[in-house]
Amino acid sequence: MQFNNTWFNELPGFYTALNPTPLKNPRLFYYSEPLAQQLELDASWFSDDRVALWSGAALLPGMQPLAQVYSGHQFGVWAGQLGDGRGILLGEQQLADGRKLDWHLKGAGLTPYSRMGDGRAVLRSTLREFLASEAMHHLGVPTSRALTVVTSDEPVYRESAERGAMLLRVAESHVRFGHFEHFFYSGEQEKVKQLADYVIAHHWPELVSEADAYLLWFSDVVKRTARLIAHWQSIGFAHGVMNTDNMSILGITLDYGPYGFLDDYQPGFICNHSDHQGRYAFDNQPVVGLWNLNRLAHALSGLMSTEQLKSALAEYEPELMRAWGEKMRAKLGLLTAEKADNDILTGLLALMTREGSDYTRTFRLLSATQQQESRSPLRDEFIDREAFDQWYQLYRQRLLREERSDEQRQQLMKSVNPALILRNYLAQQAIEQAERENISVLTRLHQALARPFDYAPEYADLAQRAPDWGKKIVVSCSS
Repeated sequence: MQFNNTWFNELPGFYTALNPTPLKNPRLFYYSEPLAQQLELDASWFSDDRVALWSGAALLPGMQPLAQVYSGHQFGVWAGQLGDGRGILLGEQQLADGRKLDWHLKGAGLTPYSRMGDGRAVLRSTLREFLASEAMHHLGVPTSRALTVVTSDEPVYRESAERGAMLLRVAESHVRFGHFEHFFYSGEQEKVKQLADYVIAHHWPELVSEADAYLLWFSDVVKRTARLIAHWQSIGFAHGVMNTDNMSILGITLDYGPYGFLDDYQPGFICNHSDHQGRYAFDNQPVVGLWNLNRLAHALSGLMSTEQLKSALAEYEPELMRAWGEKMRAKLGLLTAEKADNDILTGLLALMTREGSDYTRTFRLLSATQQQESRSPLRDEFIDREAFDQWYQLYRQRLLREERSDEQRQQLMKSVNPALILRNYLAQQAIEQAERENISVLTRLHQALARPFDYAPEYADLAQRAPDWGKKIVVSCSS
């Protein structure tokens, strides 16, 4: 195991060096064996005598633990200094293939950036992030990953006393829009430049010698963000807290709190109980992405001209629509593009909105469509059969113009239309059982989420639409 910490070594003044505060009497509660294998860790790393590593009580050679400082706009308002209030960046693992991955311990205790918080996490929120990041990874969405969950008998107080926990997550980087905002609003322009140079050198090395390196870099950040949000929209994922301090400069999904996957198709779905204005509603995510990029552009205004920043930002909407159109066309089984394709998609979404159709189930059933059949297996999902039949005839005529076999098209559609997603009620059931020391539900759900596009009969119960009670689970920022 080789570790380094380039943030520690190259960016003094961007962090506070700090060791984690271990939980009392910790024990390893759960870990991701598939991710462990990818990180070149065998089972011996997860034995009882190794719990000190996963609980912050021990460090590996090369680790230099620190809490990063950053700021951000929260719910559209400048919030000032934030930072790692309960997280510690342990270091970067050097993999055999040359990649570097941050190891970040969440729930690691008080830091100078904890503000009014206690620096801790609870088992409930830790398991929610664990499940979400692994589910998103297997859906093909760029995301942080979750390796271990440690718990203890040490109480942590939220609405009531809960069991304290820690999450070890990995990501290519934890650099956020808010890192740049912090130093811009602090009047430390030289540190904005230093951070940009660091990020380019470590994550865009091909741009280092380019004359317009900053513009090329920011343009790519804009397009990565657009593609990420297009991916969220295509699978029905709502992040819930798209503050600038939760936005990754690499275009990966960070900081799972009050997230939610759509059950019924409600474009205005708000997954965060604390979002009283609906700022981060599902259908508002693309707009918020651009708003956040504008805040980042302002923070980078000392590195590029106004014209350059505007030209980069102008790439957002075309890239978003291109990526979203490509994904939605694939969900419909269309590999070629026609002008009327958007009408077919919006027609289906309008039907789904009127009837509150299950988003995931609708597209999965549509994947079984036979071109020569006048009826679709999706028909019985709709109350207004006449309206569906009218839409379906247009869709079927469009499929016939594709000139590909049902088998080819169905294979494509099933590779992008998951049979199973992490519905809130499934996560809740796993958490409730885990809090009773039963990890069998968690284990089974974790294994099922690794195969979202395969219909596995043994997980058929997990692929059903949510029960009514499951659609009413309240999730807030404390979750």
